[in-house]
Amino acid sequence: MRTKSTVNEQSKLQYTQLLTEAKQKNALVPPSDPRVQRLRAIASRIVPYAARWNPAAADWKWEVNLLNSDQVNAFCMPGGRIAFFSGILTKLNLTDDEVAMVMGHEISHALREHARKRMVESSATSAVGKLLGAGVSAYFGIDPRLTDTVAGIGAQMISLKFSRGEETEADIVGLDLAARAGFDPRAGITLWQKMGAAGSRQPLEILSTHPGGESRINEMNRNMPLVLPVYARTKGTTVDKLPPYQSMPLPPKA
Repeated sequence: MRTKSTVNEQSKLQYTQLLTEAKQKNALVPPSDPRVQRLRAIASRIVPYAARWNPAAADWKWEVNLLNSDQVNAFCMPGGRIAFFSGILTKLNLTDDEVAMVMGHEISHALREHARKRMVESSATSAVGKLLGAGVSAYFGIDPRLTDTVAGIGAQMISLKFSRGEETEADIVGLDLAARAGFDPRAGITLWQKMGAAGSRQPLEILSTHPGGESRINEMNRNMPLVLPVYARTKGTTVDKLPPYQSMPLPPKA
């Protein structure tokens, strides 16, 4: 059985190897890039509230990186290792609030230890791992023979499918984290509306691992009375005085 410490150490190794391979293929966006600085600034506001949902998170060595890929995806590995794919920023034209919704959701999976539970329950073999590693090859155009070392947790996190209950929990915890950090939780609604609209244009990778649809939006709306007052307090106001949330339109269809 994979213990928390084992998963964390393997996660650290796989994340480092993933970044190394991405850098070799010029797919790792440098820290000086404004997009990376934006992601890290958003994370710096969310992370202080992570320990509310998992006390161990106070000791995690948080990392945030951006991978240059058209994939519409993001993930957070055990131990607080976050990666975004550039496609999710450009294809969905995300506001900072919507980025925070994505980040809060993925962080929540790590905080609630969904990945470790999935991996413990699975009977993944090295052969399956290599298939997952091939998925990393597809993202970066890397020779599949070079991805064997990334065929463990790193690759699993990219393609991991969580249960409906885990996805709902990650949505709600993510809303709470983002709201406490001063991001408008109503952006969770517009985010998934944009996901659905973009997915109707072409298949989105993230929709294959994250169930969408009206039921998801409805669940967020049911929890909005709990998190919207939290957000309003960060703005020094009340819910009834908040202006309507304004998103940004999807980019023109190519």
